Amino acid sequence: MNVNVHSIHFDADTKLVTFIKDKLSKLTQFHDSILSGDVFLRLEHDGENRENKVVEIRLAVPGNDLFAKRQGKSFEEAAVNTVEALRSQVERTKERARSIS
Repeated sequence: MNVNVHSIHFDADTKLVTFIKDKLSKLTQFHDSILSGDVFLRLEHDGENRENKVVEIRLAVPGNDLFAKRQGKSFEEAAVNTVEALRSQVERTKERARSIS
C-alpha cells in the first residue's frame, strides 16, 4: 500500500511518519485490496483546549474511499484513534463485499 503523509504548515518528524505508515500497513490484514492512503496532519488553534493535533486519513479502496478524522493531545494518539476508526470501516466494507459476491 502506498501511503502519502502531508503535514500542513509544519514539518513532520521522520519517526512520526514511520509510526503512521506502520499503523496503516496493519490495515491490510483486514482488507487486502487497499490501494493507497493519504494522511493529513494539522495543528488547529482552539484556544485553551490542548487537543489540537488533527489527523485525517483517506484510504483508496475499490468502490468507495474510506475517510476518518480524529484529534488528540499528540499526533500519535490521534493517528491511533483514526486508524481504529478506519479498521472498523474496512471490516464493514469487506463484509458487505463478501455478502454481495
